[in-house]
Amino acid sequence: MKIMFSRHFLGIGLFFLSVSGLQAQGSQSEKVLRYAFEIAETGFDPAQISDYYSRTATENIFDALYRYDYLARPAKVVPNVAQDMPVITDDFKTFTVKVKPGIYFADDPAFGGKKRELTAQDFVYTFKRIFDPKTKSQIYSDLEEVKLVGMDALRREAEKPGARFNYDTDVEGLRALDRYTIQFKLLESKPRFIYQLAESSVLGAMAREVVEMYGDKIMEHPVGTGPFKLDQWTRSSKITFVKNPNFREENYQAEPAADDMLSQEIYRQMKGKRIPIVDKVEISIIDEVQPRWLSFLGNEHDFLMYLPAQFANQVIPGNKLAPHLAKKGIRIERYAAPELTFSYFNMDNPTVGGNEVDKVALRRAIALAYNTEEEVRLPRRNQAISAQGVIPPNTWGYDPKFKSELSDYNPARAKALLDLFGYVDKNGDGWRDMPDGKPLVLEYATSPSAADRELNEVWKKSMTAVGIQIVFKTAKWPENLKAARAGKVMMWGLGNSASSPDGGSFLDFGYSPQKFEGNLAGFQNDEYDKLYRQQVVMPDGPERLAIMQRMVKILVAYMPYKFNTHRIRTDVMQPWLIGYRRHPLSRSFWRYVDIDTSKLPH
Repeated sequence: MKIMFSRHFLGIGLFFLSVSGLQAQGSQSEKVLRYAFEIAETGFDPAQISDYYSRTATENIFDALYRYDYLARPAKVVPNVAQDMPVITDDFKTFTVKVKPGIYFADDPAFGGKKRELTAQDFVYTFKRIFDPKTKSQIYSDLEEVKLVGMDALRREAEKPGARFNYDTDVEGLRALDRYTIQFKLLESKPRFIYQLAESSVLGAMAREVVEMYGDKIMEHPVGTGPFKLDQWTRSSKITFVKNPNFREENYQAEPAADDMLSQEIYRQMKGKRIPIVDKVEISIIDEVQPRWLSFLGNEHDFLMYLPAQFANQVIPGNKLAPHLAKKGIRIERYAAPELTFSYFNMDNPTVGGNEVDKVALRRAIALAYNTEEEVRLPRRNQAISAQGVIPPNTWGYDPKFKSELSDYNPARAKALLDLFGYVDKNGDGWRDMPDGKPLVLEYATSPSAADRELNEVWKKSMTAVGIQIVFKTAKWPENLKAARAGKVMMWGLGNSASSPDGGSFLDFGYSPQKFEGNLAGFQNDEYDKLYRQQVVMPDGPERLAIMQRMVKILVAYMPYKFNTHRIRTDVMQPWLIGYRRHPLSRSFWRYVDIDTSKLPH
């Protein structure tokens, strides 16, 4: 899941200028892209990671068979290391792909000093790793749903006591037909399987000998065929990537829409350039908004990914770039992000979990008591809209007309619901208790940042107004994620971003086989699971859309999640950063941007 909480602006003047920033780019001949992650990475093994920031890195290190055209809108899948688009037969059950010859992995000791060519077998191995129980892949449930013929049986054999996953077993659904041809055979029609073949952040090709050489240390030793390779890594502090010398000869190519003037201009500037264009990428981990903004303003960073909402009034008053920043040549790009922010309830938790009528009523009351309007107005500085359901804007299946009455802020109705089901103050201490008389105390996981404290204030104020105690358990994001995967978190607020053009991917939120994975709440509902399995094999169209809308209503009715907002994002760019354009799905922009060293501050 991708976490993208905003951070807090402390009112530092916009005139700040860092001396170190003036020297940040170093040699004028070396092109270095510098920016910051707001949340720390977890590692660089595509099979194991699940967070947005680690996946940003792996998407630039590893190659999937396909990718998204950087400038095409709406999103368009094109060949990457595949020669052509797949040959699809048998009603979307068989996908046959040819891999381009002459593509090589970055050099590594695992290859014994020899150049190592990418082959179809590398993709077979990469997919099989997801099914290996030892890998503990965060995307196993996603790939399990693809139903590759024979892979479930191979997984079950490996799960037996004392057994190991046999990578050498021939499987009908995942075969290298020859050195450069891979074939996927599925048990069911999967019209959107192509989107998974474009997921280089998690399904980029890995070499077996690299994984076997580094073993448990593979998170620290990513070796791919992509444009960049890991150079230096200080965990949760700074990561440096350098151009992969073995990267194939590839030139900038895109297909911007004729009426997209910005993309057309970028294409005119960049067409034909050898990629990657920059020599190095330096990522700092800065979880607080104040130093992150000042690093950008002090010229230490080339762009600010996601302007924190706390700065909106100063940087984009009236949603227009402030004149004094425009005079410096700074640019912005605003876009409606295909994202969802939400808070979830652990359905196994004895306080807030369960599908009994009184527990559903409690979750509904909490949702009604939470002031989403205040979240949008204050912590998010009106850089978001209230969410009505799980599917975000700018994805297939989003219904802008859908309105849930449970999304409204209605503390009076919340109080009435709590009273009706026995959540009243039984001991006279001013706080509501459980129907059995035990204290009703919500425990909400959070992170130690100013932005999270602002969001916590909204929760605290909202719950106090209806007599519910709420306490906040603070930990770094990776620790919270680990606890959430183990089912040990009562409530937590996160953000999730679309990884494909299909909004149906967000329906994983309620699918029971993905409990404590894509379905962090651990929600289980037989009707929902049945509908999920129906829609996933259907092509896009009115019938699938109707099923998806029914599923959204089930999630709203049982309330395992409080869907909060869809964010409006703004990226801020220095005048010397050329070619940047926010893609709604892809994170592989590093290869497509340039640094105009003549414009760097001296």
